[in-house]
Amino acid sequence: MSSTYWVRLALQAHVAPWLSASDEEREALIGGQAVIEGVMMRAPHSYAVAVRRPSGELAVEQMPVPRVSEKYPAFRWPLLRGLGTLGQAMYLGIKALRFSANVQLEGEGKSEKIKEISPAWMGLNLAVSLGFFIFLYKFVPLYVATALGEHMPVLRTWLAFNLTDGLVRIGLFLAFLVLISQWKEIRRVFEYHGAEHKVVSNYESGLPVTVENAQRCSRFHPRCGTSFLLAVMVIAIGVYALLPFDSFLMRFAGRLLLLPLIAGISYELIRWAARHPAGLLAALTAPGLWLQRITTRPPSDDQVEVAIHALERAMALEEAQGGRLVIA
Repeated sequence: MSSTYWVRLALQAHVAPWLSASDEEREALIGGQAVIEGVMMRAPHSYAVAVRRPSGELAVEQMPVPRVSEKYPAFRWPLLRGLGTLGQAMYLGIKALRFSANVQLEGEGKSEKIKEISPAWMGLNLAVSLGFFIFLYKFVPLYVATALGEHMPVLRTWLAFNLTDGLVRIGLFLAFLVLISQWKEIRRVFEYHGAEHKVVSNYESGLPVTVENAQRCSRFHPRCGTSFLLAVMVIAIGVYALLPFDSFLMRFAGRLLLLPLIAGISYELIRWAARHPAGLLAALTAPGLWLQRITTRPPSDDQVEVAIHALERAMALEEAQGGRLVIA
């Protein structure tokens, strides 16, 4: 599979497990992610991914997953907790994608030639995808803003320059989403993304989780990772405007070095907005809901069944560990 294929899958948003102020008293119960012909669901201490084989049967992988903050207390602190949560979410997402890809290879009878996608191959794809991300969303916007500033003096001020840089970045992101949404294989993933959202909303409503009840729920969810991605891009505009550099190389280096800080700030703001839906910062989630018209598609009943199965397996494992099934 090509590196851009994994980039496209990585950019499909997922319901993120934003943690509240007191992890013991309040917690987002489940998060999830659409994968190839399946759905991954995550409870506070459990993980399960269900994938539909070409034969129609379901393949499932599950395991206990401790919170990063429980293993490493430093990740309980603001800013750092966001990096820990996002790092673990990326690891589990890649693990789920690898499992789903291997299931499809096995179902297509390719197991004789390729037994499975190796961790090394996944690591190479991830590295190339990260390079693609840096080039498209860091290098290109900065290059365009610099080129425009050479011909338009009004764009040379720090604020105007970084606003131009940010608008180009957001424009590229939107164009990329629209482009990949036209591809059949990605539309299929977006349908499972919609199934994941519907099942999560069904569970959070308190009604029995069934295909019928889930299909009545919206495919748009306020905790979707799309909101986080947009928040990162908007917040980056303000943070980059504070960099006291004029050279292209220093500005580019600054953008790379500040990525963890921007991710941590974005996590805290989205988390705060999720706990205060009537607050002004809740506006950060609104563009994400609009974008979900692209990144989610109405799912079939079969796809909802897969999402429900993943949820049930994650919840069963959570309950077996004595986990508190609390909805944020």
